[in-house]
Amino acid sequence: MRRTQLLSTVALATSLSFVPTTAFAQDAGAEEPAAQDDSEGLDVIVVTATRRSENLQDIPLSVATVDDDTLSAINSGGADIRGLAGRVPSLNIESSFGRTFPRFYIRGLGNTDFDLNASQPVSLIYDEVVLENPILKGFPVFDMDRVEVLRGPQGTTFGRNTPAGIVKFDTVRPGDGRSYVKASYGRYDSVNLEAAADGQLTNDLAVRVSGMFQSRDDWINNIATTQDGDLGGFNEFAARVQLAYEPHDDLAIRLTGQHRDLNGSARAFRANLFNTGSNELVGLDGGDFERDQIWTDAKNFQTLRTKNISLAVETGFGENARLYSITSYWHGKLESRGDIDGGFGAVFLPESGPGFIPFPAQSQDNIPDLDQFTQEVRIASDYASGLNYQAGVFFFDENLSIESFDFSNPQDTAPAAIVNQLQTSNALGVFGSLSYAFDNGLTLQGGLRWNQDEKKLVADRLFDARPGFVGGGPVPESTTFVEDEVLTWDASAIYEINPDVNVYARVAKGYRAPAIQGRILFDRDVTTADSEETMSYEAGVKTVLLDNRVRFNLTGYYFETDNLQLSAVGGAANANLLLNADKVEGKGFEAELQARPARGLTFTAGVSYNDTEIQDSGLTVETCGAPCTVTDPIAVPAAPFQPAIVFIDGNALPQAPKWTLNFTAGYAHPVGNGEIYAFTDWYHRSKINFFLYEAVEFSDDKLTEGGVRLGYRNDKFDIAGFVRNITDDESAVSGIDFNNLTGMVNEPRIYGVEFGVKF
Repeated sequence: MRRTQLLSTVALATSLSFVPTTAFAQDAGAEEPAAQDDSEGLDVIVVTATRRSENLQDIPLSVATVDDDTLSAINSGGADIRGLAGRVPSLNIESSFGRTFPRFYIRGLGNTDFDLNASQPVSLIYDEVVLENPILKGFPVFDMDRVEVLRGPQGTTFGRNTPAGIVKFDTVRPGDGRSYVKASYGRYDSVNLEAAADGQLTNDLAVRVSGMFQSRDDWINNIATTQDGDLGGFNEFAARVQLAYEPHDDLAIRLTGQHRDLNGSARAFRANLFNTGSNELVGLDGGDFERDQIWTDAKNFQTLRTKNISLAVETGFGENARLYSITSYWHGKLESRGDIDGGFGAVFLPESGPGFIPFPAQSQDNIPDLDQFTQEVRIASDYASGLNYQAGVFFFDENLSIESFDFSNPQDTAPAAIVNQLQTSNALGVFGSLSYAFDNGLTLQGGLRWNQDEKKLVADRLFDARPGFVGGGPVPESTTFVEDEVLTWDASAIYEINPDVNVYARVAKGYRAPAIQGRILFDRDVTTADSEETMSYEAGVKTVLLDNRVRFNLTGYYFETDNLQLSAVGGAANANLLLNADKVEGKGFEAELQARPARGLTFTAGVSYNDTEIQDSGLTVETCGAPCTVTDPIAVPAAPFQPAIVFIDGNALPQAPKWTLNFTAGYAHPVGNGEIYAFTDWYHRSKINFFLYEAVEFSDDKLTEGGVRLGYRNDKFDIAGFVRNITDDESAVSGIDFNNLTGMVNEPRIYGVEFGVKF
């Protein structure tokens, strides 16, 4: 299963999806694997996790891929990037902003911070470009060549360092020749359109234009109004244009432009979603929960615009080496307003509900301007065996402005308080790695990275007209500066026991730069967190069994993070404060199975166990701003109008389920000049806590979602019916800790039909 064997045998995955995944070499000029001849066996999965096209089985990393069947099934129902949650072991994604601002977690490491300059330990890389700000990370997933999830610290081969892992997207490149149109229609007037056109303008110049449109009508009824359908709808458009110029083998230039436009509802917050003393979901009248009903009195809207231009240049650099330059600029704007209390009125007003609403709360967060510039220059060898090397320099520059508004009354358009933040961030990374493949089947690899990070935040609350607000009044402009320099590294080995079994081990040091949090809309202090450092250890076995009909990979890991950055969100002040935990430990495993037991029949399955624990005997946080059942040891008992302060030593990290399981099955049977097919995919996660402290109410015991797709296809056409969340699972996915037991729930059942054509 070594790289030399890959280049002479197999490559492209035969898939049940409408547009088959094609694994192309990311380095122009690299030899592409040949097609698989034995349709009854598994195909090699080609990944670029090491910045080279290699067999998944041959690299000393824990890497998972999202197959094209699953991706097509998710997209048909109109899901955004959060639909990838749990589709591979150890990956979770959630958001309190809806289709914008996704928060990623790998092996339990993530960040629940809801502010718009939040630092996340999981990096998202889209066509070799890191997307740092959370509003960029929600860019739609369409016209994909491959989706990979790299677990554990990365940085010695990639431009941006990350302590938790990478979610990596590679789009189909110009000159591929595949053009298609797909359209689906479903429940709540859900529409999903996706199309791509590929053409060769000249012998040297190719173009690819692709786009996506998704929409859904408002489907949540607000009982405060007389109309049907008030919230939950959206319209989203995204497009990509790529030009590729390759005059000869030693030069390849690709120019890409992208755009996203989103209009719709902000996330629907639901007041007193949980029964006091339990995490059972309750309805507006205290009875059975109804997902399509809400009671709210505040304005709700969300708009997002992002655009990008990037230039990738690759050229020969001496014998068996290539030089790469990747230049990218992203720009974004966001406006998002929601009803933070999630309800109607207040206890001191004539009418209020559902449940006890102590006071109304509504706020808005805007990004008037986000500018991200990245430049990476990298050199890489391309020898079929023996010694290979990579080395590069990465530069990152970001300018981010944030506006936060608080309103005295739900329908006010003039804010009662305004906070302004301006953050500038710069990062420089110098990285390199060496690998050597011995003739006896052993490959050793090691790398180093020097990181330099600087951040400056200017924040003020110069306008505050909230009478009697505790902590109110102007907050003078302040400037906060943080910086650090750290050397990170990794070392790994993989050994081919026989052509079907590889074993590997890896140790890596990861790092996250110091952070600043200036959400002083309700609190008065800017907070900072020191940089964190992670030591990760993992070992695993990668196997191909039963005459290439079964692939089974197993990885066990342990990590220890010093000074882990945490965000204490919510409480009576609705604050968002940064802090460091002395240490956090994590351990667990990931197991993944792919099988093709018979012609036309495929299975995949994955399971992960992630056990995280905060280890800091003196670390305390403020608990619920509303009455809730806290199970942590009390440090400071609750006082009138003040919640208790508790120790969180021994707690698991938030949004980190111990168990995650995923399963797919597909079957295709020939009929005429095509085939009928069926595909089902399922995802289950165990209990999660929403916050750093543990409260009975702010948790969810489990979530299980499945989908089914039935259809007929041939070389030209594909028509199918589908159902997403087929069991209509109702689960809480996150909460708001402020003045009542507010929460958010998963997406509803969506069913519909899809038609596609290839040309």
